[in-house]
Amino acid sequence: MAYTPSRHQIGVLPVQGLGGIDAGVTTAQSTSDTSITTTIPTPPAYPGMIITATDPTYGEGEFILLKGVASNIVGAMVSYISSTWATTLLVNTANASTPVACSMAANTTTTSWSWYQIAGLAVVKKTAVKADPATNGKRCYISATAGRIMQTSAAGVAILGMSRANAATVTSTTSSVTCLMNRPHVQGPIT
Repeated sequence: MAYTPSRHQIGVLPVQGLGGIDAGVTTAQSTSDTSITTTIPTPPAYPGMIITATDPTYGEGEFILLKGVASNIVGAMVSYISSTWATTLLVNTANASTPVACSMAANTTTTSWSWYQIAGLAVVKKTAVKADPATNGKRCYISATAGRIMQTSAAGVAILGMSRANAATVTSTTSSVTCLMNRPHVQGPIT
């Protein structure tokens, strides 16, 4: 993947790879205690910034700037909190109702920032199960392996706004599958 931002802006991180990790800058929080600091993305970037970028193979996609998480790898699925921009590897919790994104860099530091894909064709890590394009409507579900998806239906763990886009069968030995994303989120409780 070679994503290029659609709108060129000086100082914006590359979308993928090691160049796509920003250690950020430390700043005092807006409280009366100036000894409390936090790390923010290096300006002109800001937490939760969304950009559009294009790739010659995968086309156009949208990416959001979020914090890293331990054990993160390229293609891992994360959930995130839009008030803190913190991420966690997506875990098999039913009815979580959280937004999710696909990691574009192996950002394993919780104070560093990198891009996560939220729209377009994404190469996502999957479990060691065959992904048959004719099975189960190409739906995506959270797997028991943190950060990975599966095609096996399970109650309460559907990922809405995300479907597999593989035209051919992806074998169980292949660790990733192409998915179409449109600002996905985990299924919430059915009331």
